[in-house]
Amino acid sequence: MSIEIGKFNNLQVVKIADHGVYVDGGEEGTILLPNRYVPEGLDIDDWVEVFLYFDSDDLLIATTETPKATVNSVELLKVIDTNRVGAFLDWGLPKDLLVPFSEQQHPMKEGESYMVYVLHDHETDRILASSKLNRYFEEESQTLEPRQAVDLRIFDKTELGYKALINNEYLGLIFHVDAFRPLKIGERLPGFIKAIREDGKIDLIISQHSSGGDSSLEDQIMALLKASGGESSLTDKSDPDLIYRQFKVSKKKYKNALGALYKRKLIVITREKISLVKVQKTSSIWG
Repeated sequence: MSIEIGKFNNLQVVKIADHGVYVDGGEEGTILLPNRYVPEGLDIDDWVEVFLYFDSDDLLIATTETPKATVNSVELLKVIDTNRVGAFLDWGLPKDLLVPFSEQQHPMKEGESYMVYVLHDHETDRILASSKLNRYFEEESQTLEPRQAVDLRIFDKTELGYKALINNEYLGLIFHVDAFRPLKIGERLPGFIKAIREDGKIDLIISQHSSGGDSSLEDQIMALLKASGGESSLTDKSDPDLIYRQFKVSKKKYKNALGALYKRKLIVITREKISLVKVQKTSSIWG
């Protein structure tokens, strides 16, 4: 029988002792599930779902607690201590999770949270974490295509923009101009493939409208005005977050779209509101 260290396993109880029960770990032998984790009524030959990790004595141990991260997952975890070995993360278990200095993208600071990849290092037979996600995920893709919808998770911020994990498979970049608002490390959000560069690297965007021009945005503004009785308080002076919540675009793009509609004499803009000049007969301003 093969078990997975750093993950949940359904294992059978083979022995009961004063300090807990032992489950069958196959080639790893019997593994202790301490009394404080033993479900009431658990008996020999019963099966129990347990998470396997190494305790402070580097012994394989079982728990029924749920950690904040498992092996091969990426999660946002907080540094609770640092020393000459590296940084230690709170992952919800008695023994903290080590990020060696060699696995730190940037020097980690106590009290800060970082996106890390959790791995079982077979050389040292330890569960470790790494903030160097480029070691474990591809930065190039032959399968993704421009305008494709993807799931993103922000894991780092650079001078160019935000680095994101794409569909838990690839790494890409959202340039600041395509972010439209400040993004948070660990934030999950939908996005789109903006472009695949010649070198295979992936550019991302969090609004499809910006990669497809502003005409659809203008249509959306007109549709909102018609649905709101011809008026809207969302002007070129409005808060960027309010604009983003409504249209998923930056304030600059929204202002440009309003300007285009104003030049076409389709809307009137004041400090307090925008209004339709006249009701259009078609649903599209281009009709």
